[in-house]
Amino acid sequence: MAETAVLGGGCFWCLDAVYRQMRGIISSTPGYAGGATTHPTYQQVCSGQTGHAEVVLLEYDPAILDYRQILESFFVLHDPTTLNRQGHDVGTQYRSVIFYTSEHQRDIAQEVIQTITDTNVWGARPVTQLLPLDKFWPAEPEHHNYYAQHPNAGYCQAVIAPKLAKARQALGAWLQPEA
Repeated sequence: MAETAVLGGGCFWCLDAVYRQMRGIISSTPGYAGGATTHPTYQQVCSGQTGHAEVVLLEYDPAILDYRQILESFFVLHDPTTLNRQGHDVGTQYRSVIFYTSEHQRDIAQEVIQTITDTNVWGARPVTQLLPLDKFWPAEPEHHNYYAQHPNAGYCQAVIAPKLAKARQALGAWLQPEA
């Protein structure tokens, strides 16, 4: 039976591109969570005024890839020590955040965050928020599978392609073979 995870670690195009290639991921849906506005739009979220983070909702097969592995990969794919930013993307919508859907997910996330803190992998304490998921709002269709649809766009070449290369190096065994 499929389970879900909701993660925010900068631009949702980046996380979506990597997680779509991971073994055990059934679907990846970019969207918004953590804010007060109902049915937020990309423009509203980018303004930083809605309180939402750009996130991906992952549907996954826990027999292939478990929640802990998803979180471990999440902490490889973004810098959890920068408050409200990833690279040149700045604002609360780009914060590092895990939205849990059960107490079990919350407990695992706390353990993984503590391990990241204890091992000092990033050379600084993580600022990743851990919040219960209230509501997930899917992003507009043009944001779904953005990298595959626009591989030659400037942002895709400058930001997403290097993140995919990093993922291949660090998480290669968890990714689908390249086509």
